[in-house]
Amino acid sequence: MAKTAKESQPQEGAPEVVEGELCPVCGNKTLTLQEMERDIPYFGKIFLFSMSCGSCDFHKADLETENSGNPVKIVFEISCEDDMKVRVVKSSEAKIKLPRITTIDPGPASNGYVTNVEGVLNRVKTTLENVRDNAEDKEERTKAKNLLKKLRKIMWGEEKLQMTIEDPSGNSAIVSDKAQVSKLK
Repeated sequence: MAKTAKESQPQEGAPEVVEGELCPVCGNKTLTLQEMERDIPYFGKIFLFSMSCGSCDFHKADLETENSGNPVKIVFEISCEDDMKVRVVKSSEAKIKLPRITTIDPGPASNGYVTNVEGVLNRVKTTLENVRDNAEDKEERTKAKNLLKKLRKIMWGEEKLQMTIEDPSGNSAIVSDKAQVSKLK
């Protein structure tokens, strides 16, 4: 990251921050850039990058691993409530598949993040709640309501679901012995 006069001095484990950069969306000098290293147990070091604009709320985040790997496919069966705590590392290039519920596709607006299985499911839950509450089509609202019920059962360990991450960059992971990792074809 380029050094500027408004850069804060990072402390151990704290993000490196550069403020007052030009936003690519609104053109104001209100963009904040952040870079941070993080060590994920049983996975390794990752680098988190983000940019956020204080004027237009533009936000973009991504991550890279210290040792980028080959294209990867990771399959994880969510089968109990304890699985909600399993760490998930998702790059902006990764696709997450939750069969019979949704697929989270990569694209220009896709972000990379570090969370856990519960965090991924909560992102889906928020989207489904929005459809349930705002869709004009009654069938669409009913479908969202039924998917929310299914999602709650999965989160409470009453139903199983297979989560698949496909990442051509090799920068994603599900940190669990239960995760089945193979080369993405």
